[in-house]
Amino acid sequence: MEIRTLRYFLAAAREENMTRAAETLHVTQPTLSKQLKSLEDELGRKLFTRHSFSIRLTEEGILLRKRAEDLVKMADKITTEFITLDDITGGDVYFGLAESYQIRFLAREISAFKQSYPGLRYHITSGDTEQVTEKLDKGVIDFAALVEEPNMSKYDCLRFPEADIWGVVMPEDCPHARKEKICVEDLAGLPLFCSEQGWNIDIPRWCGSRMDELHLEGSFRLSYNASLFVKEGLGFLLTFEHLIDTGPDSGLVFRPLFPKLEAKMYLVWKKYQVFTPIAERLLEELKKKMS
Repeated sequence: MEIRTLRYFLAAAREENMTRAAETLHVTQPTLSKQLKSLEDELGRKLFTRHSFSIRLTEEGILLRKRAEDLVKMADKITTEFITLDDITGGDVYFGLAESYQIRFLAREISAFKQSYPGLRYHITSGDTEQVTEKLDKGVIDFAALVEEPNMSKYDCLRFPEADIWGVVMPEDCPHARKEKICVEDLAGLPLFCSEQGWNIDIPRWCGSRMDELHLEGSFRLSYNASLFVKEGLGFLLTFEHLIDTGPDSGLVFRPLFPKLEAKMYLVWKKYQVFTPIAERLLEELKKKMS
């Protein structure tokens, strides 16, 4: 299986039309069709269902798309790394970041670093711990920012200087909005939104044996999306402070949990990772500032 063939496959999956995909790839439609048929024969699975004017991915095609995207990104990253091996003034660095107000520290240090190394190009993907560590393990990214203690047998890490504060985002006209802090009994029986990671790890750490009093209405990977459901009166969002706009015109308020619940954040990378010169220099600067 060649990387070029996977690029053809991804173009066809993206365009959902053979003619348009061939045009974007600058190849003829028969050439593209032949490559895709060869890929299906190699895998022994049908990847597309073909209609008069469009194509659609099969379930096997959807699976391959996810794998192919990672493989192509990894191939591009390897190419870029070798091109920039002798470049000590610039190059590409890849991050996978969880949602957190602590990311401002990383942004601040990258901004300062670019004053000395303007050739730095950084690429950011977002996701929860499962998503970003998967990319880290595959070598698609160089660093991941996690809101949980990392596996120290697999990764080296730096801890961010502060911690995130857990609380509840709710409509400003809600009776609980008049409280300064929110306790377990305040949330008992209410429809709650939370990330799966937070619900399974952090919230049990806060409420202990009273977890069964809380009701998860729905889980969200992105707090912003959950906040839109809160605005519609569908529930209350358990999340970190500062992730959601709760200003005067937002219609929402944030109230911290009591007892106080914090989550530490870590910047991690694989043990024995070989970095490009620019990534190595950036890491050294981060160690100086964050240690």
